[in-house]
Amino acid sequence: MLAELSIKNFAIIEALTVSFEKGLTVLTGETGAGKSIIIDAINLLIGGRGSSEFVRHGEDKAELEGLFQIESNHAIVAKAAEFGIDVSDGMAVLRRDISHSGKSVCRVNGKLVTIAVLREIGSTLVDIHSQHEHQELMDADLHLPLLDHFGGEQISKALGEYQLLYKRYETAAKQLKSLSQDEQKMAHRLDLIQFQFDEISRAELKLNEYEELSEEKQRISNFERIHEALQSSYHSLGGEQKGLDWIGLAMNQLEEAAALDPALSSIQEHVANSFYILEDAVSSIRNQLDSLEFDPVRLDFIEGRLNEINGLKRKYGKTVQDILEYAAAIEEEIETLLNRETHIAKIEKELSSIRKDLVLEAKNLSMLRQKYAKKLTAQIHKELKDLYMEKTVFEVHFHQTAVEHGDLTEKIHRSGLDVVEFFISTNPGEPLKPLNKIASGGELSRIILALKNIFSEHQGITSIIFDEVDTGVSGRVAQSMAEKIYKVSVGSQVLCISHLPQVAAMADTHLFISKQTVNGRTKTKVHPLSEEDKIKEIGRMISGVEITELTKEHAKELIHLANQIKSA
Repeated sequence: MLAELSIKNFAIIEALTVSFEKGLTVLTGETGAGKSIIIDAINLLIGGRGSSEFVRHGEDKAELEGLFQIESNHAIVAKAAEFGIDVSDGMAVLRRDISHSGKSVCRVNGKLVTIAVLREIGSTLVDIHSQHEHQELMDADLHLPLLDHFGGEQISKALGEYQLLYKRYETAAKQLKSLSQDEQKMAHRLDLIQFQFDEISRAELKLNEYEELSEEKQRISNFERIHEALQSSYHSLGGEQKGLDWIGLAMNQLEEAAALDPALSSIQEHVANSFYILEDAVSSIRNQLDSLEFDPVRLDFIEGRLNEINGLKRKYGKTVQDILEYAAAIEEEIETLLNRETHIAKIEKELSSIRKDLVLEAKNLSMLRQKYAKKLTAQIHKELKDLYMEKTVFEVHFHQTAVEHGDLTEKIHRSGLDVVEFFISTNPGEPLKPLNKIASGGELSRIILALKNIFSEHQGITSIIFDEVDTGVSGRVAQSMAEKIYKVSVGSQVLCISHLPQVAAMADTHLFISKQTVNGRTKTKVHPLSEEDKIKEIGRMISGVEITELTKEHAKELIHLANQIKSA
């Protein structure tokens, strides 16, 4: 959920920090106080389109920051991981700064991201619905996924099995298409990869050869420096009156002293051990000097071999391992091309077998979707009836359904054989039309609310925001909408800007938005209402400016009714 929102120098807001709770939070206040500006800020915070007009007059930039609390299995976890963002601590902090030039700087948990990435992550956290915004539920491309979510585990399992089979089908179809190219292209391809394979084979590459040759070249190329260093080291340690002699003398003397004073034994042992270690080292240096020789012929061979390997690396891979893997791959391709007809026949047989299984899986998936489409339709009709739209007809329209015969490649897609869209008719005798063709504001508000009420638990969105979705309704419809909005908020978080006292009465948290003028500048303030202040505010919403005892009693009655509904 959205736990805290911080806004600075945004529109008429100078500086504002608001904390939010779970459940239903209603924001009310007079027109122009800044209610919608707060929603605009959240919209920009999750990747909405911004401009310099949002920056408070006279300031360099607007600053927006939101803290979201998330569960470990929330969709944002996988989405953030795609972009290398860690949200394992159960919190996501989104930040966006908008300069007076219109440029945005976006961060998620401190990491710089593009607006596109911010939008992808933000879409898993907040869903904003207003009278004037294009909504997720209005997007026909998302109706099939919503239906699949509504179907739960049963559809999820069937879809998973279908998609595994579909992936096999795609791979086989791609192989067949590749092998079915014209013979001239195949001949050219065969000549090319045969030449490449022969070139790699002649080189007789070995793993680690390049590294070993590079080390040997390093030794031979630096022969003089290595020889000089070894010679100097040997003369410093070996021979009369040199390092090893002096340490040997010290060892003998300490041996005599230790015989007289046992407390010196440990020192004597350390020196003796050092002597024998150095004696071995001197011997090794001598052997290295004896075996060290400059071999220009060997150096030429190594340089030639390294140049040969580097030439192959430029063509076929960054390492010898990559080159050998490429050779293995084209060797298999050569065999396939040489026996092309046999492989084509084999793949065609495999495709035929997969196609039959795919048809069965697709039909099963389609039947499940149609089964759940009926259940969804019944639930939508029930929700609409509660919202006094009992004459409205809702239908899940299948543009394409499972086929008995025919070429699947023309009709199949990654999600099956179905293309789904929600259709609706709000008046008797009127034809069903796509959901996004609904024009009436009041009807659209109720329809979207009914869909939200059903799909909110399936979408996994952290916070749902309703910005004046109750416009155009009143009376019993307003009461019904208030109850639906509250139902969506149960177990989640809903932020709602409303002018309806029925909605305000249902609030778990009631925030009042006001504005005041200080030193000639307008400032917006937000403060939570106490129970008494809530009664006064709902009374104002009922009667307008003047609050009478009668409106207070009416407000109390609305709150009492709301509490009864919430506790039922």
